[in-house]
Amino acid sequence: MTTTLLRLRYTGKVAELSVEDRSGLMERSTSTDEAVSTTVTGILRDVRTRGDEALRELARVHDRVELGALEVPRSAWREAFAGTAPDVRRAMERAARHIEVAHAAWVPRAGRVEVAPGVVVGRRPDPLGRVGVYAPGGRAVYPSSVLMGAIPARVAGVGEVFVCSPPGPTGLPAAAVLAAAEIAGVDRVFALGGAGAVAAMAFGTASVPRVDRIVGPGNAWVAEAKLQVAGAVSIDSPAGPSECLVIGATRSEAVRIAREVVAQAEHDPRACALAVVYGDGAEAQAVRVVGAIADLLVEAPRAEVIVESLATRGGVLVARDAEEALTFAADYAPEHLVLATADASALLPRVRNAGTVFVGESSSNSFGDYLTGANHILPTGGLARSYSGLSTLDFVRWTTWQEVTAVGAASLAHDVAVFAEAEGLPGHAAAARAWEGVS
Repeated sequence: MTTTLLRLRYTGKVAELSVEDRSGLMERSTSTDEAVSTTVTGILRDVRTRGDEALRELARVHDRVELGALEVPRSAWREAFAGTAPDVRRAMERAARHIEVAHAAWVPRAGRVEVAPGVVVGRRPDPLGRVGVYAPGGRAVYPSSVLMGAIPARVAGVGEVFVCSPPGPTGLPAAAVLAAAEIAGVDRVFALGGAGAVAAMAFGTASVPRVDRIVGPGNAWVAEAKLQVAGAVSIDSPAGPSECLVIGATRSEAVRIAREVVAQAEHDPRACALAVVYGDGAEAQAVRVVGAIADLLVEAPRAEVIVESLATRGGVLVARDAEEALTFAADYAPEHLVLATADASALLPRVRNAGTVFVGESSSNSFGDYLTGANHILPTGGLARSYSGLSTLDFVRWTTWQEVTAVGAASLAHDVAVFAEAEGLPGHAAAARAWEGVS
């Protein structure tokens, strides 16, 4: 790989971005891709209509494999776990422990409040019955996504946890994915990938039971499929191609910024990897960052993927100061935001709209991808403006309850009746007035 092949889609000053470039940066949703949307619609319809037969056909076309049973036998998980290199197993088991500890701290709690004498309202979190976790395959395999999706579900008390992951040449998902399923204690694994897997979990087939919620990251087709089935089953967020925004100052180490950009770009040609540097001398710092990226590409095993990603969605931009950089970040709403500055802790309270934030130069995005215990299943495409990262909150539904004593009913009766009559609902008013004067 030579440095001459490096080309960044976005460069220059944040304040001088063209309307076209700013729109390209902010509008990253894969749902704007008509070809993706149309293809996914067809796949969903086919799986809903033909079930397992359609899933096997998708495997033949896209995975180049003939599937017999769609479900992976438990013996295959155990064999994969036993065959996992000891150091890899230790790393996965450590990640599992950290995820469990972190998410146990975030388990939602029931609550009740007496809003008036004799009038009590409350909410309680009830675990979902069945959840499906999607673990991507293809250019890379993601056993970490199995852990990130399944362990919080287990912590929340979900009844059954399924995993879907694309089959390899043997007809089974990657061995690392199966080993992670064993570590996470999931109930069933299916050798299914892409939009077809999402359809199977959303609608159910003869082999794949319908789930109550689908979680997990994926490519553009998976993200689009989740959006399209959201009317039939709940989803975590439309987590599509990975993305990262790194904010650095002129005194930040250029090579550290560059490493974060390269690490994100290697995920996928559609990944978004961007850096914004600010302060006096920021333009010179931007040049140093670009040079450091080029140097890293020389030895990068996934250089081809990185080059394509940076050429289509990557960039190094310059901001006047921290305020302009943070304002840009709030508009960009990245999946991952890295504050690679000496004063990162002071900047954190001013951050808005990020899936997760890495605070300080030593807080590499890579640590969050695997071992901090925080979740790496996060909203992409600017949807961090309205969605949050996966947590135990995603694996419960809330039951609201209300208890009104006779004394409470008497205190509410008149005002409720007045309200109901104002809305033209005399039956409501009569039901309330029946309690007037009751003690």
